[in-house]
Order: sequence, then structure tokens, then C-alpha cells
Amino acid sequence: MHETIVSPLAAWDSFYVIVGSSAAALTGLQFVVIALVAERERKSSRREIDAFGTPTVVHFCAVLLLAAIFTAPWQKLANATFALSAAGVAGVNYVAIVLNRARRQKGYKPVFEDWLWHSILPFLAYLAIVAAAALLLRDPATALFVIGAATLLLLFIGIHNSWDTVTYIAIDWAQPSEQKDQDRG
Repeated sequence: MHETIVSPLAAWDSFYVIVGSSAAALTGLQFVVIALVAERERKSSRREIDAFGTPTVVHFCAVLLLAAIFTAPWQKLANATFALSAAGVAGVNYVAIVLNRARRQKGYKPVFEDWLWHSILPFLAYLAIVAAAALLLRDPATALFVIGAATLLLLFIGIHNSWDTVTYIAIDWAQPSEQKDQDRG
């Protein structure tokens, strides 16, 4: 039986247990948010949910995946590097898909803050993961802090976007129907 190597990843176990647990719990809460959206008088289209709701769950799941990668018993650091690179590249590609979905949906007109939190910041976080994964074998200390920061950024993006959705629902529900029509028109 092979013994797992003691790697620089071991020092990050507690960080990723905390962050991964938070992401898992927040993923469940996002399901509640989506259920609230589904019960609204004015139904959101699938395109709006694909552009703004689903990415929040994906970012939380990405944090959970990163936590799993960092706490797995890797035999070689290079294997963890490959997994981190794959996760980062998948994230960059997904952000491109989300950007396209946000541009195609017609039910909500995004403002700069939406583009920042739904496209720009996630792109930077996933790109940082790709870059840091490439650096991991040469400069593990720096790479691990960059990945840790990107992981926290993804968690905060998810928290912000969930809050944004909840407040949008609360404000939208609180307005009389005539006011909603004036706000949209």
C-alpha cells in the first residue's frame, strides 16, 4: 500500500474543510432561493435562471470541488495540479457560456454590477486558478495562496449573487403590480 506524500496541500486542509462546508451549505440555500423564484407571480424564464441563478450554484460547487481536490490524498502533487488546471479551465469556459446566456435573455436588463459579479469576477477567479495551477510545482506557497484567494472569491461571488437574487425577489414582490409595470416599462 502506498503512503500518501506530505505535501504543501496538507497545511490547507482546515481552510478547505471550512470553505467547502460553507459552499455545500450555501448551495442548499440557493435551491431555496430558486424555489422562491419559481413561486413568483411573474415567472422567470429559463434563460434568466440559466444566466443568473445556475451560475451561483456552479460557483458554490466549484468551491466544493476545489475543497475536495485540496483534501484528497494525492500520491503526487502533479496530479493535484492537473485536477486544479482542469477545474480552472472548465470554469473559464463556463463563464463564457454564462456571458452568452446573460446577453441573450430578455427578462432582465443587466447593469454594470451584474456584469462584474456574474462575468468579470468569476472569469478572474477561474483564470487565477489556471495560472496558479501552472505555478504550483515551481512555487507552491504563492500558488496555494492565489488559489485560496480565488476560492474565497468564488464563495463571495456566490454569496453576493444569492443575496442579489433574494433582494430582487423581495423588492419585486413588495411592489404593487402597477408599480412593477412602470418600473419595467
